[in-house]
Amino acid sequence: MTKKIRVLQASGSPYEVGFEHGRSYHHDIRRYAEDRIQLVCQGAWSGGPMPRAEVLALAEACLPDHAAYAPALYQEMQGLADATNLSLAELLIVGGFTDFVDTVYSASRQKAPRLPIDDCTAFIVPDDVAEGAGFFGQTWDMHDSATEFVILLDVQPDDAPRSLVFTTTGCLGQIGMNEHGICVGINNLLGADGQVGVTWPFVVRKVLQQNNLDDALACITEAKLAGAHNYLLFDKNGRGYNVEAMSSTQAVTPLAGEPLIHTNHCLLPETLRYSQERPADSQASSEARLNRAEVLLGERPLTIHHLIALTRDPDAICVRAKPPMHVESCGAAIMQPKTGTFWAVWGLPSENEYEEFRLG
Repeated sequence: MTKKIRVLQASGSPYEVGFEHGRSYHHDIRRYAEDRIQLVCQGAWSGGPMPRAEVLALAEACLPDHAAYAPALYQEMQGLADATNLSLAELLIVGGFTDFVDTVYSASRQKAPRLPIDDCTAFIVPDDVAEGAGFFGQTWDMHDSATEFVILLDVQPDDAPRSLVFTTTGCLGQIGMNEHGICVGINNLLGADGQVGVTWPFVVRKVLQQNNLDDALACITEAKLAGAHNYLLFDKNGRGYNVEAMSSTQAVTPLAGEPLIHTNHCLLPETLRYSQERPADSQASSEARLNRAEVLLGERPLTIHHLIALTRDPDAICVRAKPPMHVESCGAAIMQPKTGTFWAVWGLPSENEYEEFRLG
């Protein structure tokens, strides 16, 4: 039986949006928080075990950067905290886990080899190869413990655009599109230069507060980033960027005439120098998914049906959980900003049906 996406509509002040999110999924958020904190403490993803008190202290140290970077989103996180009786530090780990482990790695005294956390495959399809209305899309591959916590937020904060945000309970945002036709998505990268700074869900949601792509891009390039992620931006005017963003530097690639594809390894020399080497099987997966997506996006013209099929590809892209990483495709999203259409699926795309949502 296909999973039907849970949708939460929330509006009002940033604090009220966060409080409604926390009130609606109180028990899920508390369970998910404990799962994520334990994963950090165990150390497989962050360079070695670290006591819980040290992990939380490091998260606490990141909070002032979040408050300065996006005050409204910080208020939203405060609403989440008050509704769930979790601390802001605990919630930062819930949402920003894949950046925060880079921060923990840099602070770790052990620097043990790390397991990669996820295997997302993301793409931008230009207007010219999609019958005049391009797409952004990605699979959303995470530790399989995250799958049960997937939700779609339909948020209308005061003084910010309405946005559809595909995420997990307790996380401000992971993939999304706003009413101004700005889309954003991500791939996790394995950074060796993590620092106390801003985690990626704050970046995603700040992008969705913007009404033009230039300001959206600046949200990434001007941020003090805690860890390494690749960001993809696409708008209703057909403009787009890929940004390999490490804590120490960013490399921006504009969208040209062909699809722009990214997986989980750095492609550019500016960022490779700050990237940590991935285990051989993980690197092979990232390269295989990139190559397979290039083949599948070679069709012309590209339609939503081609892109849904890509996310269901059994050869490389639709990932099933297996040890030791236990990463699976927890869902996928495809957006067409020119029409305001948002397709999403909860769980393995190959086993579940997409649902269609609209902005406007």
